[in-house]
Amino acid sequence: MTETQTVSPPTKRPVRQLLAASVGNAVEWYDWYAYTFLATYIAAQVFPKSADNSLVPLLSTFAVFAVGFFMRPVGGLLMGAVADRHGRRAALTVTILLMGGSSLLVGLTPTYAAVGVLAPVVLVLARLLQGLSVGGEFAASTTFLVESAGPGRRGLFSSFQYVSTTVGQLVASAVATLLVDTLSDGQMNGWGWRVPFVLGAVLSLVGFWIRQGAQETRSAEQQQGPRPGLFEALRRHPRESLLIAGITAGGTIAYYTWTSYLPTYAELNAGVEKSDALLAGTISLAFFALLQPLGGLLSDRFGRRPLLLFFGLGFALLAVPLLHVLSDSFTVLLLVQCAGMVLLTGFTSISAAVNAEIFPPRVRAAGIGFPYSLTVALFGGTAPYVGTLFKEQGHSGLFPWYVAVICLVSSVVYLRLPETAHAALRR
Repeated sequence: MTETQTVSPPTKRPVRQLLAASVGNAVEWYDWYAYTFLATYIAAQVFPKSADNSLVPLLSTFAVFAVGFFMRPVGGLLMGAVADRHGRRAALTVTILLMGGSSLLVGLTPTYAAVGVLAPVVLVLARLLQGLSVGGEFAASTTFLVESAGPGRRGLFSSFQYVSTTVGQLVASAVATLLVDTLSDGQMNGWGWRVPFVLGAVLSLVGFWIRQGAQETRSAEQQQGPRPGLFEALRRHPRESLLIAGITAGGTIAYYTWTSYLPTYAELNAGVEKSDALLAGTISLAFFALLQPLGGLLSDRFGRRPLLLFFGLGFALLAVPLLHVLSDSFTVLLLVQCAGMVLLTGFTSISAAVNAEIFPPRVRAAGIGFPYSLTVALFGGTAPYVGTLFKEQGHSGLFPWYVAVICLVSSVVYLRLPETAHAALRR
């Protein structure tokens, strides 16, 4: 593999490439996050209540949330292999169609009262398919975005991974907030919670149509050469795989705590009203999306490592005080969320670039997809469950420390990470 191999035309059409990756990615993550924001309604309809503990249905719902995450490594490996063998565009097409179908299945899940145990079985199946899709989406879109970037712009292009992810999450949060504010509890529990998932299935078709205009980013040599084996990245690049796991651990637990679980955490531990928690989450997500390109640009100029350390050490020092200061005040919750978003940008805005710069192009998508998604499953996917479990066992104060320690461990990895911002991307 040489640094001078010919690159396909996409770099000549950066705006179209960004649009193809970002719109589809936003739709993918809208479908994924709608589940999180409506977890309490899903819990009430799909899982049986316990006479002794009202948290049992919510714990069950977050357990299914975590189960979906454990399909993400499989998706990262399989769809990453599709991207490395058949092209990034082919993988992006498959993932968005898979997400649309699984979102529709969530929306059509029957209630426990209607079909008994079949209800959670259908929900688990839908969530497994969503996990497969999202794991593959990250592997393919990360590679696609960074390979589409021109010289000195990989950090900026990388930032659009989380711009689009956040837009999808923002739309999911806004839709959930709108439904909660306009429908009665009876309507939300009856049919209102299903609306976002049916809408997500329709939006997936829009994303599929837009992605048909994307151009392949693999070089001609890669397309004509022998196809890599399914486990080639793990077998030939074990150090790089472990490096991605270390980079990701702190970032993923902080990300899912602040962008997904914090509204529920504030409800359970600080007595914040459900509508206030969702509104604060929506506003802070909009703020977060605006920060991403700035973080990408800063990394292109000053390097990846300073931003990663800003994130990791910031959360190691501030996660505990920020979560402990939460009260039933909407303003306090919003300030805590926005403070976390500033720190989090040090990781999210450049994680795609950092990951892509570690692996050679032959196995870049699968090499990123599997260790990244496995780490997200272990730390990010379990964050809501761990936080709720700590609360259920009467130790809610331990969760902030859990977040801080994982971020500190990743900070040690960042200290030893070689700087790649100004080196040429291997083609």
